[in-house]
Amino acid sequence: MTSPFGDLAVIADRAVADLALLERALEARGLRYRLQVSRDGSDATRLATAALDEGYRYLTAVGDDRTVQDVVNGMFRDGHPVTDDPVLGVVPAMGPCDLTRSFGLPEDVDGAVGHLVGENTYPFDVMKVSATRRGAPAIRYATNVAQVGFHAGMARNAARLPRWLGGGRRFLGFWSAYATQRVRDVTLKLDNREHLLRSWSIIVGNGQFDAGLRMSPRSFPGDGVLDVLAFVGPKGEAYRLLPRIFRHGDHVPADGIKELRIRIAGRIESDRPMPVVIDGASFGTTPVALQVVPQTIRFKL
Repeated sequence: MTSPFGDLAVIADRAVADLALLERALEARGLRYRLQVSRDGSDATRLATAALDEGYRYLTAVGDDRTVQDVVNGMFRDGHPVTDDPVLGVVPAMGPCDLTRSFGLPEDVDGAVGHLVGENTYPFDVMKVSATRRGAPAIRYATNVAQVGFHAGMARNAARLPRWLGGGRRFLGFWSAYATQRVRDVTLKLDNREHLLRSWSIIVGNGQFDAGLRMSPRSFPGDGVLDVLAFVGPKGEAYRLLPRIFRHGDHVPADGIKELRIRIAGRIESDRPMPVVIDGASFGTTPVALQVVPQTIRFKL
């Protein structure tokens, strides 16, 4: 048996611990598939592009949010989709996946594979992100959340710490970012409007969740809009807002958070470089430009 979208091209991160479990789940549903394991992120991107060139239409990313981002980048070439109407499935296999949380999908391998069966899909948006990386301009497609400033520094610092620290990585990442990130003069050019702000962190949400927290609670990846949260209050609100963020995204509305939207494209500039993180992966510094790429990919539900 195959799916309504043809055979699956399954691309798994090399850090996935139990590929046998994945294959048992696929075979139990009678799905025809080809499994390839990527050596790194660029390899996952290459494998995704090659699969589409070979005639596959249905790609499945197995791993975490970075794996999803790598596969999605392989679905574009020269600024355009490699093929028309591709389908993306996601199987979280390295812990929870923030993108699938926005859709309320299972976070275990067997449950996620169960959602690869059938015809249900949702046309969803991605973000085309341009920033300065290693001193040169770079372009990347992101699926979930972009962070600038404090929250980007927190994510970047936590990712550099050893995994055995567990939840301690987030704690240490938070306080190291709090010590190093400053309030900046920021210019937000969103569609045809310009906003001059003093801000210590900016969240741009396509999806709702970041590191398991509902950071952009009004976002949904399919409405053609990117939701912007500019933190304009005192930097001390970074920890004062934590209880509200942990209450499933209860931090908006708030006086210290300016809510804005991007319907076409936006650009974030700052008086000094601020770190940029997209889907949990460090992506250089400001200035950063973001463009809505609406409903080019179908997400498998």
